Amino acid sequence: MAVIEGAGVITHVWVTIACAEEYFLRKLVLRMYWDGEDNPSVEVPIGDFFGMGHAMQRNLISLPVSMLPQDGRGFNCFWPMPFENGARITITNEGAQDVSHFYYYVDYEEHDAIDADLGRFHACWRRENPTTADAQIKHPHGTPNLSGTGNYVILEAQGKGHYVGCNLNIDSPRSGWYGEGDDMIYIDGDDKPTLNGTGTEDYFNTAFCPSQEYCAPYSGIAYQENTDFSGKTSLYRFHIEDPIMFDRSIRVTIEHGHGNDLENDYSSTAYWYQVEPHAPFQPLPPAADRLPGIKTQDSD
Repeated sequence: MAVIEGAGVITHVWVTIACAEEYFLRKLVLRMYWDGEDNPSVEVPIGDFFGMGHAMQRNLISLPVSMLPQDGRGFNCFWPMPFENGARITITNEGAQDVSHFYYYVDYEEHDAIDADLGRFHACWRRENPTTADAQIKHPHGTPNLSGTGNYVILEAQGKGHYVGCNLNIDSPRSGWYGEGDDMIYIDGDDKPTLNGTGTEDYFNTAFCPSQEYCAPYSGIAYQENTDFSGKTSLYRFHIEDPIMFDRSIRVTIEHGHGNDLENDYSSTAYWYQVEPHAPFQPLPPAADRLPGIKTQDSD
């Protein structure tokens, strides 16, 4: 999609796609490389990168990413992405069919130089399907889970930087509230959560089990399939006014249900800036393991 020499800042990326293959938004992988690095700083299925999981297109409006009408066909990203010695952006089709149409803009500024210690933009995708509700890691109501044992991990990073948010996508096979899981963020090797929230909906700036879809600049519920909370949910939270800084490391986690007592499909995209080098990401699962659909613990 782009090969840029020298120093600069990517300020905007726009994409629209036409493809007949089912779930193509999880089969196309977006990667970004800064300053000649071998390991990508961005490696995310393209739909998830632009804010919406479950391989869905959906009208979504936030400050840094959006899917705009009609029915989420216009993807936009406004995260600033600085580089000193070149940038490269690729898209890889891991599906079985050709993509019939793929249009894009990559808008950028050219600079003579940028600050040597300026953090580079990063994004990575993770999934746990299903999350494990093991009796040995459950924590009864009133018993804090300060170790974060069994939590879903949104991000683990080493180095110096700041975390700027995530989207989180949950598929619950049964009716019932998917939340109550606390967010727990560990900074610079802290044994106990540096930041410890009060519930999933609270981290995403809502309250008391909301089922209404809405979009705001920094947080929203982009999709809620059913009012009883069964099926698919997609949420986002961006720490733009309130970035979470780290000097050596960060680990962003959230419980799946109270004390990790729910077995659901969790996937997420984390966004952050850090000074290079960054630790290589976990290998991206093959396309077949990225497709929507809750698996059971006893499935093959």
